[in-house]
Amino acid sequence: MATPSILSLPWGEAPVGQDFHTALGAHLGVQLRGALSPEDCARYSRGVLDGRDAWNEDFDGEQFSLGRAWYTHLEQGKSQEYFAGARASNLLVERLVPGLVRAMHERVATLVGAPTAQRRGWCCPGIHIFPAGEWVAQHGGVIHADIEGLPPDHAQAQAPALSFVLMLQPPEEGGGLRLWDRFHRQDDALDPAQVAGIPQATVGYEAGDLVVFDSYRLHQIQPFSGALPRLSMT
Repeated sequence: MATPSILSLPWGEAPVGQDFHTALGAHLGVQLRGALSPEDCARYSRGVLDGRDAWNEDFDGEQFSLGRAWYTHLEQGKSQEYFAGARASNLLVERLVPGLVRAMHERVATLVGAPTAQRRGWCCPGIHIFPAGEWVAQHGGVIHADIEGLPPDHAQAQAPALSFVLMLQPPEEGGGLRLWDRFHRQDDALDPAQVAGIPQATVGYEAGDLVVFDSYRLHQIQPFSGALPRLSMT
C-alpha cells in the first residue's frame, strides 16, 4: 500500500477541473506553490497587521481573525453576532486587504473548474492570525475537520466539501498543516491518542502557497516558533 502523500506543484502547473478533483482524491491534499506572489503576500500581510485594532479576539487571545470567522463565533456562542455583522465584516476586509477576497475566489474557481459565489448572508473567507508565543504556537492547534458551516444533511451524507488555505505569512519556523489519512463526521476536536498510528503527512508552507484538502479530513496546525504571527486565509 502506498504511503499517503501530499501533491505539491507550482501554481502554473496546477491541475484544473476534473483533473484537480482526481489529483485531490489520490492524495491527502494538494499544495499549489506560489498561488500568490511574494509581493502580494507582503502587501496583504501589512494590511492585516495594520488592522490590528479591528481584529476579533478569539478564545481569550489564543487566536484572532480579521473579519468575522464562522467557526470561532460558533464555538464561542456568537453565531448571532456573526450573521448580524456579516456585511460590515466583509466591507472591513475589503478596505484593509483590497482584492484579497477576489483573488481567493479566482483561484478556487480556476482549480475546481466552476464559478464561485459568496454564500448569501455569510462572511467572506476568514483571515486567521495565530500570534507568536501563544497556545497554538507552543502546542499546535486542535485536531479537527472543517464541517461546522455545512448543512447537517450535507455533512451527514459526507457530500463533497473542500477546504482552501492560503498562506499570507508563515511563521519563522514550523506552523505547517498536518493531514491524516482519516475522515471525521463530527465537528468536535480529537485527542492526539485518537489518531495515534494513523498515516499522516505535513505540509510546509511558504508565503503564497494554497493548500487544498477534503473538508472531512482530519488536520491540525503544527507548533511554530519565532517572532512572526501565522497569517492565513481559509
